[in-house]
Amino acid sequence: MERSARLRALLAPATDNWLSRGYLALVAVAIGFFLYAVHISPDPGFAAIWPVFATAPLGFGALLLAVPVGGAQWLGSLVFVAGTVAAGLVNASLLGMLARGVRTA
Repeated sequence: MERSARLRALLAPATDNWLSRGYLALVAVAIGFFLYAVHISPDPGFAAIWPVFATAPLGFGALLLAVPVGGAQWLGSLVFVAGTVAAGLVNASLLGMLARGVRTA
């Protein structure tokens, strides 16, 4: 019970305002485009650019984590998407805290 309350308090800034929700929607669209381009489209090109730039600066870490993963293509995509989601949540939390600070000031 204590752990879920802490997690909820930690993620509350990422979901309790429209700025953070809009940012998370943008990250979700970028990840969806990446997954479409890599797994369905015949030419993925620079598909990872959109999620990385949407979650910058932490998104670059997700890209660096996914590069050394060898083996199956889905494993590299899974690591990249998980890192991008984590980076997006951290950025959304920071945006939420900023919005809360501006609102109360």
